Parts: sequence; structure tokens; C-alpha cells
Amino acid sequence: MFKKILDLFRTSSKKEAKKNTKKQSVKPNRKIEPTRIGELGEHKINIQLDQLPKDCKYLSDILIVNSKSKTGYSQVDHLVITPFGLFVIETKNYNGEIKGNKNDKYWSVSNRFKMYNPFFQNYVHIKALEYILHEFKTLTYISMISFTMRCRFSVDPELRKIHSNDLIVYDVELTEFIQRKLLRFKAESPEPKLNEDAIIRIYEIIQKANIVDPLIRNEHIERAKTSSSK
Repeated sequence: MFKKILDLFRTSSKKEAKKNTKKQSVKPNRKIEPTRIGELGEHKINIQLDQLPKDCKYLSDILIVNSKSKTGYSQVDHLVITPFGLFVIETKNYNGEIKGNKNDKYWSVSNRFKMYNPFFQNYVHIKALEYILHEFKTLTYISMISFTMRCRFSVDPELRKIHSNDLIVYDVELTEFIQRKLLRFKAESPEPKLNEDAIIRIYEIIQKANIVDPLIRNEHIERAKTSSSK
């Protein structure tokens, strides 16, 4: 009788040990931090921009002084300098349905929360760029808002048409839209507005104006968070 009880106890102990081993072997779900998601998104766009024609130049993550901004600065995600104009790109990483029109102050994300109209945000960036590029009086600016494929658009159809200088695109089609826009410019006026020297000059001006000091950049981020929460 005692032996049966002992065998029963041993069997139960083995099952419990096996159960605990299974529990320990289960790997927790790894979550990518928001900052890491942003870095991956930026990297993906940089890979696309590398595919643009050789007569185009681009810069990423540019911080320039802007006295009219609440933070005192404008942070531009990507800039593409082409013979026909400057593409100013604002990237967004939202999940859900994006609703809004060009002139609406706020857009909605899946009817759950509001976001500030990204074209209004990009307009402020463009005005800051116009200020530092004042010697190029007739420079054309194209405002592009890039969203990831995690969302879907319910926006003004005009913002998807290539004739517009305000375009909303998915990140995977960014290069395609830029190239299509350049073809349209060429069809309207085959002669480029900017030669190679002018493109290099614009690139150097922006690069020189770019603030790389990490303390100032962190200060800008903190001010942006504070202003957006009010």
C-alpha cells in the first residue's frame, strides 16, 4: 500500500516538474518600442529615396530654427531636392482609418482620436525652409505626407492626384509618387528650374542650418510633447 502511494507521489511530481518546464520554456511576446518602430520606418524610407534619379539629393531628420513654431524649431523628416522643386516629406505611423480633408484642422484615426492636420504641420516646415532658402525665390515646394500600410485613407481624393502639390501616400509608394510628379513637371516644362550647382547649393544651405546638438534636439522633443498635450 505504501509503495503505491509513493509511486503515485512520484508520478504527480514528474507531471508537475514537466508542467513547470513547459512554462519556463514559453518565450514572452517581444514588443518593439515606439522609438524602434520609428527608426525602422525612417530606414525603410531612406532605402526608397536611395532609388531616386542621380540628379536628386535628399536629407533626413533635419532640425532648423523656426521662430513661428511653438518649440522654436521645425523638424523635417525627409527632404528631396530635385531639378523641379523640393519635396518636403512628413512621415506618420498610425494604425487604422485616416479621415480628413485638406482644410480640416484635425483629422481622425479610426474615429477614436484626432490628429493635427499633417499638411498644416508640413506647411510650417515649408515656411521655415523658405526662410533659409530665401535666395531661391521661385522654388516649388511639394508637401508629401507618408503613412505606413498599417492604415487606410478616407481623405480628399485630390490629395492622391499627381497634379496636386499636396500629396498623401503610403510609405511603399513614396518613390513612385515622386517620380510620377517629376514626369509631370517635365511634361509641363521640360527645362529644369534648378541646375546641378543650385541643387548642391540648396543641399549645403540646409545641411549647414541643420541643428545636430542632442541637447537642443531633446529640448525640441520635450516642448513638442508639452504643446501637443495642451
